[in-house]
Amino acid sequence: MIRQPMHFTLLYRSLSLTVLVGLSPLASALSLYADDQTQVDAKLLGAVGAFSSRENYDQSGTRTKGSSSWQESVFQYGLDLKHSTLGFGNTYASLNWVSSGTYGEGDPAGWTNGSERTTKIEDAFIGWRSAELFPALGTDGIDFSVGRQNIVIGDGFLVSGDALNLGKEVADGRQNRGGAYYLTARKDFDQTVVLRLGGKQGWRSDLMWLKSDNPAQAKPEVAVGTLEHVADQGTVGLTYLKVLDTDKALADLFYPERKGMKQYSVRAQGNAGVPNLFLSGEYAREQKDSGDENAWYLEAGWTFSDLQLKPVVNYRYSRFSEGYDPLFYGNGRALGTWFQGEVASNYAGPFNSNTQVHHVGIKVAATPSVNVGTLLYDFSSLDHSRQNLNAREADLYAEWTINQHFTLLPLVGLYKPEKSAASGGTQLGNSDTNLYAQVILAASF
Repeated sequence: MIRQPMHFTLLYRSLSLTVLVGLSPLASALSLYADDQTQVDAKLLGAVGAFSSRENYDQSGTRTKGSSSWQESVFQYGLDLKHSTLGFGNTYASLNWVSSGTYGEGDPAGWTNGSERTTKIEDAFIGWRSAELFPALGTDGIDFSVGRQNIVIGDGFLVSGDALNLGKEVADGRQNRGGAYYLTARKDFDQTVVLRLGGKQGWRSDLMWLKSDNPAQAKPEVAVGTLEHVADQGTVGLTYLKVLDTDKALADLFYPERKGMKQYSVRAQGNAGVPNLFLSGEYAREQKDSGDENAWYLEAGWTFSDLQLKPVVNYRYSRFSEGYDPLFYGNGRALGTWFQGEVASNYAGPFNSNTQVHHVGIKVAATPSVNVGTLLYDFSSLDHSRQNLNAREADLYAEWTINQHFTLLPLVGLYKPEKSAASGGTQLGNSDTNLYAQVILAASF
């Protein structure tokens, strides 16, 4: 087996195009055709970003001491279809493509080198919802779909799409998905069969078979089952996941214990009936050949709705055991959900394994169209013999909804590791404070 750094095997996406566009509450599809039964919409989403990092990181083995500047672009375009049949539920389908690219020097971890470009099919699925056919199960109490689609469970602690987008710089280009590593051009599972039971309230369940075509994930095949209760006060849920198979050659290189791995989790999220309160938590246990691992978090937040700027303050503690495999985690809720630290989560590490994290988030509504926030992190590695990624990070960002189609997202981050790459960390050449900056323009039509 070729030895790869643990931090490589545990790297996942940052901010998907869906999250970026979702920041605009007025975004809508362009209607091409509509009658009493059928609706056809054109989908056009896009994002371009410029990025700069004063320091580089020892992840791919191709970066040296210094800085990096690069750009990324993502454009998604295609068709969405909905068709209602009187007395026989509703059919829906989607077919669209994604064009992506990375330019300039590539990112500071060396996941990309700036030459990545590609166009591929993203969504390609069809489904059926039962409408009011089964009143005991609620509205759309049966929802069955197959094809290539994105899957998110809860807030993305275990599964938030198949969204690792490496470029040509890693593994001699064998894991290249065409660039736009940060913007996350591709997030769909290649093949899915999904049965959702129970509608949107009360008891409900999901049964899923997911097949990844992502070589950076060793192309796993996964079975998933969920059971949850949804109420106005919050949601409580259970998740079971088993990796049925992997690509053996890729798994031998990067994930020798992934095949047969099982995850069990219990989660809860809501306000417990208190309008300004936010509570969330999840505990996951992972069974592998080498032994059990675990990950968990607790989070609480409060919205000061009576104050002029309506500030929101959240605190979260999360812990991921030494050999925990986070699999498909991501930003299911918002910026900073499970990509903790713009520098740490994307380039420097840790990547939600062998670490504990204290996080404070503060966000205010500066104007009706502009939110301003800060994300603060303190990272502590659990086992320093694996790697010492103790660090602190502060990110200041804004979300400006320019109009119903465009959103601008500037961000500046300061990342201070305790150790350089020479002394057990990942930052090349020193352990100085890194100044990181990015600006992203997202569009939806």
